[in-house]
Amino acid sequence: MRPLEGVRVLDLTRLIPGPFGTLVLTELGAQVDKIEDAGLGDYLRYTQPQRAGTSVAFAALNRDKRSAVVNLKTDEGCGAFRRLVGQYDVLCEQFRPGVLDRLGVGHQTLRELHPRLVICALTGYGQTGPLAQRAGHDLNYLARSGILAAHGPADGPPQVPGFQLADVSGGMWCAIAILAALRRRDATGVGEICDIAMTDGVLGFATVQLTAALAGESVKRGGEILTGGLAAYGTYLAKDGVAMTLCALEPKFWLKFAAVTGVEADLDALIPGEHQLALRDKIAAVFADKTSEQWRALSAEHDFMVEPMVRPEEIASDPHLQARGLLFEQQIDGETVPMFRTPVADKDHIPSPAPKKGEHSRAIFSEAGFSADEIAQLMDCGAIA
Repeated sequence: MRPLEGVRVLDLTRLIPGPFGTLVLTELGAQVDKIEDAGLGDYLRYTQPQRAGTSVAFAALNRDKRSAVVNLKTDEGCGAFRRLVGQYDVLCEQFRPGVLDRLGVGHQTLRELHPRLVICALTGYGQTGPLAQRAGHDLNYLARSGILAAHGPADGPPQVPGFQLADVSGGMWCAIAILAALRRRDATGVGEICDIAMTDGVLGFATVQLTAALAGESVKRGGEILTGGLAAYGTYLAKDGVAMTLCALEPKFWLKFAAVTGVEADLDALIPGEHQLALRDKIAAVFADKTSEQWRALSAEHDFMVEPMVRPEEIASDPHLQARGLLFEQQIDGETVPMFRTPVADKDHIPSPAPKKGEHSRAIFSEAGFSADEIAQLMDCGAIA
């Protein structure tokens, strides 16, 4: 038995943040049913690349889920939705504050109708505060949280991260908040509203810099211990052009690296300062003298925290990731599509492919107690599709 078997989740979210959070819930065994609008539905469906007519990103984040189309801009659609929600333990939504209220299906309305319901509201800036109504994307949230200000380089604007840190962490915090709310409901019998903001969620991801700043210390962008201030913690190019990572922060690992490679340096190497510039040049020359394969062998022999950069297109063939069971292949309309698992997934479970838009509308409403005639009437008036 997977831990969330029997838990039912109604998912109004789209794109990356919310769907990542509900993916975690499906990996733990919950039944997640997506509610998509009568227009485009989840926009992630249309992103490239596509395989078998399906966005690979959408396929990855929405496997094992079902899809129904509900038009919440109609009175009939809202009425059907209010009734439908009563069959679920959790509602996840990703609208700006007030949107569901204007549609007649706001948090308080749904909680009054269904007191056991757990509502997880994921937004960029939260349900309260001066930015609550502001539109945003991942980079905006990193900027407003103070995290981006710790990114290098030291001169010029900070580097844009290579992935959606605020988005994914927001989804992750949703899953955590939902699990906590369900646990509390077990004790009290009452649901709650979880207010999760993507800006809030990334604060702790820069613990060293954040705690220093809160303690009154200045944070040097691109120059702190973990952001470029130490030559012993950074990236270097091997002889064949492959980027290598060096993370010899502890004295024993640094001294071992220095002894094996012949770099002349003592424990001052682990203290930020002007001397780091010359040390970085020395380390760069050492890395440029050997190929990435030679560095792999040295690291395996001496264990001094040197690892090669694995490119995204190499992930599927990486022996360690394969051994961990994090990768699998799924058949979508006869085409093989590589997928990743989250760390909490049951590796023996074979998920179903991501749903077509509205594929399960009839089944979802039928399970909620709607008769065949009621479903037909809702479809005839365009409330569901």
